[in-house]
Amino acid sequence: MKRLILTIGAAVLIATGCFAQDAKQDMKTAGQDTKDAAKNTGKAVKHTAKTTGRKVKHGTKHVVNKGAQATEKGAAKVDSKTSH
Repeated sequence: MKRLILTIGAAVLIATGCFAQDAKQDMKTAGQDTKDAAKNTGKAVKHTAKTTGRKVKHGTKHVVNKGAQATEKGAAKVDSKTSH
């Protein structure tokens, strides 16, 4: 009986020691996962900002060039009307 109690006691001590280490490792893993998530979020924000910047630049150039063409076309119309 005494041997059974010692065996059970040893098993309980070993099990609680493992749980404590598992909890510590879980905390480390959670911290690392949070760090990785923050890195990935930062990379996604950088990518989105670059893409948006490129698209805005392209759209602005497109609008400016289209406006310049329309101005040129309007000036040509005025010139053709006044040159008679």
